[in-house]
Amino acid sequence: METANKHLPSKRSSDRRRRPDRRRGFSRRDFLAHGGMTLAGAALAGRPVMAVDSAPRKVRIGIVGGGFGTSFQWHEHPDCIVEAVSDLRPERRERLMKTYRCAKAYNSLEELVLDKKVEAVAIFTEGPNHVRHVVEAMKHGKHAISAVPASLGGGVDEAELLLDTVKKYGLTYTMAETSYYQQPTISVRKLHRQGKFGELYYSEAEYQHAGLESLYFEAGKRTWRHGLAPMHYPTHCTAFLTGITGERLTEVVCHGWGDDSPICRDNVYKNPFWNESAMFKTNRGHGFRVNVWWKGAHRGCERAQWIGTKMSFYCGHPNGLSPVIVRSAEGRRETDDAGFVRDLPELEHYKQPQWWKTDMLPEPLRHNSGHHGSHTFLTHEFIDALIHSRRPAVDIYEALAYTVPGIVAHESALRGGELLKIPQFDPPAKA
Repeated sequence: METANKHLPSKRSSDRRRRPDRRRGFSRRDFLAHGGMTLAGAALAGRPVMAVDSAPRKVRIGIVGGGFGTSFQWHEHPDCIVEAVSDLRPERRERLMKTYRCAKAYNSLEELVLDKKVEAVAIFTEGPNHVRHVVEAMKHGKHAISAVPASLGGGVDEAELLLDTVKKYGLTYTMAETSYYQQPTISVRKLHRQGKFGELYYSEAEYQHAGLESLYFEAGKRTWRHGLAPMHYPTHCTAFLTGITGERLTEVVCHGWGDDSPICRDNVYKNPFWNESAMFKTNRGHGFRVNVWWKGAHRGCERAQWIGTKMSFYCGHPNGLSPVIVRSAEGRRETDDAGFVRDLPELEHYKQPQWWKTDMLPEPLRHNSGHHGSHTFLTHEFIDALIHSRRPAVDIYEALAYTVPGIVAHESALRGGELLKIPQFDPPAKA
């Protein structure tokens, strides 16, 4: 483990991590020595989203999970071949075959990973199965991308198992976190890289999704989502900060709210909460507030706002506010309703670029896709990382940096808001 103590953050800040320049000549020996991932490009928060490049070969991928798994563009990527698909349910296998125009189907992931032509597996199965299925894929020599979260229900120990597996087999893992590639997130990452924010000292993120109870039952039986703890599904929020600045979340205080619903009283997660609200501290001493809410009088959203000394960025709000930038005052003054003279920051309505129309993507993928245009980016990032033997943006270390803080935050809420330290999982320092 990279953590000498599970309850103490790493002494190394993520912004001090060094990564060598990307190069095509990276040897297999080097590849395996670094846990199956070339430490390529600049630090994650500062690297470009991606650049389309010519490919020396094609990746043959297997797709598992005929629900969410049908919403990606593997068959459209010029450097990818959908070799096989799989789902336990015949009707979902048929849906996968139709979506990806693939004639080869298996009854289960366990059968699919025996296919020697498949070199990578996209895992879109139930949340509690993600780690088990990644382990099974890697045991058979397959790279893996999984839906979020990286780990669910098994605590920090399960997250450590996932990391150990990736290191043991020397294969590439990435987590398909949509918030990393939402169009506003790409914009903010570019602005941050350009230094426009000054010091980005505070951020807020919220994932509000009332009405999930409709997914808690199917054919009269409980699904894996029944009673799911909100902070066990944190990545749609945590990606908004860690995926921008590279900061790590080091400690948390979290509070939960629940009612007398049978769902809160009886579920496999022993979770009593519908909603959880957390206040994190980062390794740079910044504050980060996160709300994950399943119930209440709110309109639903995945959004964030980033507050800096020179500039702030506010995502569009479901209550009607469009995206805006606020810039620090430069000689502008106003008098408030109490007669005090104060600086007057400049408000600018932000016209969101559609980054999926640009050369960040291969031409066949330059169309809108799910979750604020992120699915084509996730598709391309995984395939491009494999083609060029480089580290994917949301690799195993980033995935744990998004996922584990939520596990600890939920524990804080169960303890009545106790301040807890968050274990850190950073790449080993370069020798």
